[in-house]
Amino acid sequence: MTKHIDGPLYLVGAGKMGSALLSGWLAEGLDPGHVIVQDPSPPADAKLLLEKHKISYGPSMELTVAAKIVVLATKPQLFDDVLPGLIDKLDDQTLILSIAAGKTIADIQALLGQRPVVRAMPNTPAAVNAGITVAVANQSVSEGQIQQAKTLLSAVGEVAWIDQESLMDAVTAVSGSGPAYVFLLAECLSQAAEKAGLPPDLAQLLARKTISGSGVLLDSSAETAANLRTNVTSPGGTTEAALKVLMAEPGLAELLEEAVDAAKQRSRELSS
Repeated sequence: MTKHIDGPLYLVGAGKMGSALLSGWLAEGLDPGHVIVQDPSPPADAKLLLEKHKISYGPSMELTVAAKIVVLATKPQLFDDVLPGLIDKLDDQTLILSIAAGKTIADIQALLGQRPVVRAMPNTPAAVNAGITVAVANQSVSEGQIQQAKTLLSAVGEVAWIDQESLMDAVTAVSGSGPAYVFLLAECLSQAAEKAGLPPDLAQLLARKTISGSGVLLDSSAETAANLRTNVTSPGGTTEAALKVLMAEPGLAELLEEAVDAAKQRSRELSS
């Protein structure tokens, strides 16, 4: 539980992901008095959250003692401007937890020095506590700090750990960018429904509920996605007719493989 994080916790950036994390921490029992937020202009909903819990925020906040944990949730392109100003808020044992896409542990150490760093890649379903985050730690991170990072990240969904930071490009391509692939599927299914003769409102409702409901079923079932697909597919039926189109070569599998590879390569370019 985040209530066991005794602070001070310094959150840099209160945008969509930063405020989603903060909301999750507070819901899990984190003492608002242990949190300080550095953000010159939080979005309206984040500002309401901060003011409701009387959490201090501003362009640069003063600390009476070094931060125990610093969470980097600011835009990656602001790192060079923002991170050097954090030096006086840290000590050698401050845990740096970064959720900035494309910024490597080496990038962070180049600006903040050799410190305990956890690099994490959450995804946007974190906004509804249904995210999946993948994290990797450098050798300076203690077992206790691993547990602290896990506690903070699990407030918005599940957490998985990897040992090789190089895998983060593939993680970004699959789960970081993945929600956009699902939203595109919803768009395409809705458009296909309209072309099949359904009214636009009903077409969109069926697409949204079919995809979201299937996601809940997939998440709650012990069966594989392949087995669940087979369960819906009656021999000679309508689903089989549709799947013959989607599973032809080249089909959906090949397109997704190509899409993930393109995202992986772009992630690698942005990290280099």
